Amino acid sequence: MKKINIIKKNEEYQRIIKNIKPYKTKEFLIFLEKKTTNHYQFGFSISKKIGKAVIRNKIKRQLKNILDKNNYENNFNCIIIVRKGILDCNYQQIEIALNNYLDKMKIKKEKKCEK
Repeated sequence: MKKINIIKKNEEYQRIIKNIKPYKTKEFLIFLEKKTTNHYQFGFSISKKIGKAVIRNKIKRQLKNILDKNNYENNFNCIIIVRKGILDCNYQQIEIALNNYLDKMKIKKEKKCEK
């Protein structure tokens, strides 16, 4: 994932979390904010309640890997807050759950059919 596509500033996290209603799942809280710039950004928040640093970093790497496999529309910020339910899932289950919710939010680009 490129650095331009990652939310870094705490002010942006606070603004989005305060003003946007989340999509809730067993594994995630997903906040989606539409905006007018020409790129998209993702942010991750994983609490210390999930586990030690090794576990949290592993989950972040997995999420970034899943998000890198897709193409996205521009003009949005998305914050993914990980919940304890993710500890019961393996990588494939996380990938399926996250991709299903990204499809529901309609931020993925449609794949073109080529003959």
